[in-house]
Amino acid sequence: SVKMEEHDTPGETEDGKQKENESTEKQSDTAGGGEASGKAAEETTARYNRLKLFDKVIQKSLNRFIENASFKVFSSKFRPLYKENVKRMEEIHNQFTVVLQKSIQEDIIKLMEEGKIESKFQELDKLENEAKDNPEPAWRPSGVPEQDFCSFLMPYYQKQKAYMKLELKKIQAENAALAERVRAGREKIAQTEQCISTDVDEWNAKVIDFERVTSSLNPVDFFDE
Repeated sequence: SVKMEEHDTPGETEDGKQKENESTEKQSDTAGGGEASGKAAEETTARYNRLKLFDKVIQKSLNRFIENASFKVFSSKFRPLYKENVKRMEEIHNQFTVVLQKSIQEDIIKLMEEGKIESKFQELDKLENEAKDNPEPAWRPSGVPEQDFCSFLMPYYQKQKAYMKLELKKIQAENAALAERVRAGREKIAQTEQCISTDVDEWNAKVIDFERVTSSLNPVDFFDE
């Protein structure tokens, strides 16, 4: 038997390579898009993981609570009715568990809305993200209340001390400016008093001179002439 060998023509080979390149590019784009969508999904999951965990815990607790109100426990409390009509008792129990579960869920939703649980979880996510960028270790209690109390209050008092020093400098500068104004005012008053005293002395001297001149004249001789 003779085996037939197939040979690709140059045109067919180039077309095949082009198709392979296009396929590779599409796969790369798909992978890139998959990575981007994966990151977005991770961010969304990280954002709502606390709320989902909270809902999961609440739902699990609710289920356990409903399990404790099983038909066996429920029927044991109403033994005469159970013996009289078991089917009716099952219907009452089913209706009771449905109403109870619905009522508890409504109360939980109301408490979450009043306590703003979802916003609190978002704040926790925000604090967690900020803590990732902070290289400094978070504060932890040392076990010594006095030391923890001092470590908490000392930074506050140091800030207050720095603030008081700054305010004291401002007040001192204002007082110095006021003291300079008072000194300048006193000097001006002293100069005014000195000028008044000089004027008074000159006026007194003139009055004395005038009295001496008038006393040296003889009024009779003056009128006789």
